[in-house]
Amino acid sequence: MSQLTTQTTPESPAGGAPRRGLSNLVGWRRVLVLAAVGLVVVSLTRVITGADDMSSSGALIAALALAAPIALAGLGGLWSERAGVVNIGLEGMMIMGTWGAAFFAVHYGAWAGVLGAIMMGVIGGAIHALATVIFGVDHIVSGVALNLLGAGAAAYLATRTFTETGGTQSPSLPELPRLTITPLSDALADVEQGGVFILADVASVLRALVTNLSVLTVIVVLLLVATWWILWRTAFGLRLRSCGESPVAAETLGVNVIRYKFMAVLVSGGLAGLGGGFLAMVASNLYREGQTGGRGYIGLAAMIFGNWRPGGLAAGAGLFGYADTVNLRGGGNIVRAYLLPFGVFLLLWGLWALWRRRNGQRVVGVVSAVTAVVVLVWFMVSSTFPRELTGMTPYLATLIVLAFASQRLRMPKADGLVYRKGEAS
Repeated sequence: MSQLTTQTTPESPAGGAPRRGLSNLVGWRRVLVLAAVGLVVVSLTRVITGADDMSSSGALIAALALAAPIALAGLGGLWSERAGVVNIGLEGMMIMGTWGAAFFAVHYGAWAGVLGAIMMGVIGGAIHALATVIFGVDHIVSGVALNLLGAGAAAYLATRTFTETGGTQSPSLPELPRLTITPLSDALADVEQGGVFILADVASVLRALVTNLSVLTVIVVLLLVATWWILWRTAFGLRLRSCGESPVAAETLGVNVIRYKFMAVLVSGGLAGLGGGFLAMVASNLYREGQTGGRGYIGLAAMIFGNWRPGGLAAGAGLFGYADTVNLRGGGNIVRAYLLPFGVFLLLWGLWALWRRRNGQRVVGVVSAVTAVVVLVWFMVSSTFPRELTGMTPYLATLIVLAFASQRLRMPKADGLVYRKGEAS
């Protein structure tokens, strides 16, 4: 009894002080505050550098489309790891979802494609759950195997089912409904084109939310909210999270740990498969080989950045989706513009570390300050960012964010540990 209380008190909805650090930092309210601060920084950078496309509604619409599959993959990882099962097989489940969406959409319609993507992801989740939860296979080994299996299975199935296009891609898929509030979109477009500081950027954000918005994007937002409510506001969610914190203590209280872990991994697979379906049906309107491009791993990084919470995960997915958009739009001038706030941030970070005068902080301060000078000089002497390096933007953003956030993260305590039924006795 005392063990379960100790393990779950930091996040228990029944009471108790909320855990300090990043778990508070990535709450829904704080996410909104950080988003507002980020918008101010982007607006200032846009005005100073003249890189207008960095906050244009077109770029933000594309960023939403690219953030949604990352968010779905991250949600899949969150469900699994909150129950104590590490799932690095998200990439393979997404790949299976891309084929499932394309096959069922071609033959049975758009909404059947959505269900097909979920079903293929659930199959991948069932394989991972069977290996890790039932047979006790190492979670990392099972995840790597699933990534290889998913890629191979999708390539084989595509070759067998999409013969008219050579097997490497599908025919064009039927489209899901899209939402546009035309009068509001047109009014916001006029404000955006005015280019006024902050006002134009706010108009761009709002216009992106009411223009050519896929219904599946709305479903992704609802899934984020539903995940938060289920896992943190219901008895089911408390039991599932207890399996990831202390499965032995949960078992002593009558929780069927095996069942909860298995269900969590199935949900994880379904969400990741839906992420792959989003890429096929919304982002590109067809299946093609190699379509996920490592977004399953980026979704895992977004989950870690969000400290295993939906609010922070949404912020991370938005950041990585935006970085991906910059890459796809060939935004060398945009990346170059971001060198300015990044250099200023590093300089302030370094000065703060030197001011603290703690052991080890001086080295961090000096390195940060020197790096800041290099970045700022690069910004001043360059006119654009090299195209070869622009392609690395999503992955560099992932590494940088995790590097700064890693010191304040807290994963579920039993995450990745093999559990055997009856260990409590």
